[in-house]
Formats: sequence, C-alpha cells, structure tokens
Amino acid sequence: MKKTSIGGSALIEGLMMIGPKNAAIAVRKPDGEIIVESRDLIKRDKLIKIPVLRGIIMFFRQMILVMKALIFSAKFFDLEVEETDKKQSKFSAWIDEKLNKVAGDKMANVIITISVTLSLAMTVGLFILLPNFVAGLIGLIPAKNAAKDTFFNWDVVKMNLFEGLLRMSFFFVYIWLSSKMNEIKRVWQYHGAEHKTIHCYEAGLELTVENIQKFSTKHPRCGTSFLVIVFIMSFILFSFTGWHDIWLNILIRIVLIPLVAGLSYEMLKFAGRSEGKWAAILNAPGIAFQNLTTKEPDPDQIEVAIAAMKGVIIEDEQDDKW
Repeated sequence: MKKTSIGGSALIEGLMMIGPKNAAIAVRKPDGEIIVESRDLIKRDKLIKIPVLRGIIMFFRQMILVMKALIFSAKFFDLEVEETDKKQSKFSAWIDEKLNKVAGDKMANVIITISVTLSLAMTVGLFILLPNFVAGLIGLIPAKNAAKDTFFNWDVVKMNLFEGLLRMSFFFVYIWLSSKMNEIKRVWQYHGAEHKTIHCYEAGLELTVENIQKFSTKHPRCGTSFLVIVFIMSFILFSFTGWHDIWLNILIRIVLIPLVAGLSYEMLKFAGRSEGKWAAILNAPGIAFQNLTTKEPDPDQIEVAIAAMKGVIIEDEQDDKW
C-alpha cells in the first residue's frame, strides 16, 4: 500500500485530479467523448515548506484551480431550460452564457476572483459567523462568566461547544439539502469515482473499471474531512479566546480563520499519512460525513476518473510526497 499526494475535485460531468507536477481535467462531453486537459501548477516555493503557512497557501491556490476547472467543464454543456422553468433559470442561464464567453479570455480571471471571494464569504458567513451569532443570541451563560479569565474557562468552552454543534448542524443541513438536487447527485457520484480511483492507485492495482469498483467511495484526504477538521480546530482554538460581545467575537474569528485553516491542513496531512489509532479517530467524523458527499459511480464516470488520474501520475514516485 503506497501513499500519494494526488487529490481531486468533482466538476460538471467530470473531475480534476491534482498531482505532484500538474493537474488534469477530464470531462465527458454530451457526445460521449472524454476530453482531457492538463494544467501546470504554481511552482512550489520555500513558503510551501513551512508548516501551517503551507496549508493557508495551498487552500487558496486550490480554490482558484478548482474554479478555473469548473469554468472549463461548463463550456461543454448548454443550459437546457424547460418552458415552465424559464423564469427561475434566466439568471443562471445568463451567468452560464457569460462564463462560456470569457472562459478563454483575460476577463475570466476577474470572474474567478469574484467567484472565489463570494465562495469564501458564503462559507465563512454560513459556517463560522452565523453559528457564533446564533449562539450569542441564545446565550447559554451569563456574560460576566464568559468574560472572566478569558484565556480559558469552562463557561467559554461550553459556549464554544454549543457554537461548534450549531456549525456542524448547519453544515449537515446544507449538505443534506444539496443532495436532493439531481445535478448535485451526479457531482457526488464523480466525487465517489475520484476516491475509488485514488484508492486503487494507492493499492498498486491496474486502473480498470473492475478494479476500481472494489474500493470505497470514502477517503481520509477528502475536502469534506478537511472541513470537519476545521470545525474541530475552530472549537479548540476559539475556546482560548474568551467569549465577548457579538462583534468582537466575529472579528476574532475572521482574524483566526487563516490559522485555523493552516492547523487543520497539518492535521489532515497527519491523518492521511498515518495508520494509527489517533489518525483513525481524527478521520472518523469526516468519513461519516462522506456518506452524504459521495455516491457510488457508474462505469462511465469511473472511466472519466481514470482518464484524469492517468494525466497526473508521475514515473518517479519519490517526487510524489504528501
């Protein structure tokens, strides 16, 4: 059993694999053809070797890479709008049309920047700030108890635990509602195909549909697992910052988000490389959530995953370090 740094992301009727040297995007076009495009990665510099800081850098770089890949995959599909759904879909159709027009243009960089910013804002607002706001409104403990000994006290821990439970609940509901959409179900299937293919490669088996089908759709290095670790890490870190008025709480959380992301990356890195008991405990919540974010793929989807995987495999495995 070998470990690899290769990871991926599900796209519109396709997926992207990110390897040590490059990324490969594989999309099945409406006519059935699988098209594969290779993308160069940003050259690894000295900063990427610094623990914690590398997690922050990698997070932003991957978000940009995924957004570009999504725009690329969207180019191959026309939005089919039923007569009864035209009113609800006009804005989506307009966005899709604009993205297709600018995908190969410099303007695409502006679209990507805006998209990444909005995605980050929504994620931070929904899963970091809103739970704190709601927890503060409910107020399980008196303010005077929360404010005393702000470095660490059990009243603050209780509030942060309640906030963390709210955060996990919001995330669960968000994923559950998303899973009800047919388009998202297809994405979850490609997500499962990505994990199965990586498992097969790590097992040293030939990348065939038959071999890949044997493996699990869950993988410890999944982005879902990363988010769950972020939730756990935020609970631990915020428990040492005290509990203040709502606006100071929000400010503290915004300032500490990069640190939370960097520490979570290191924990994910440890859990992804280790086989011990602690790694299994750390992986367990993320694996459980993957029951919602991954589904069993069909053979056609696995073929797309194989095409993307073959586009990033390198000859010298010594260069494949996670």
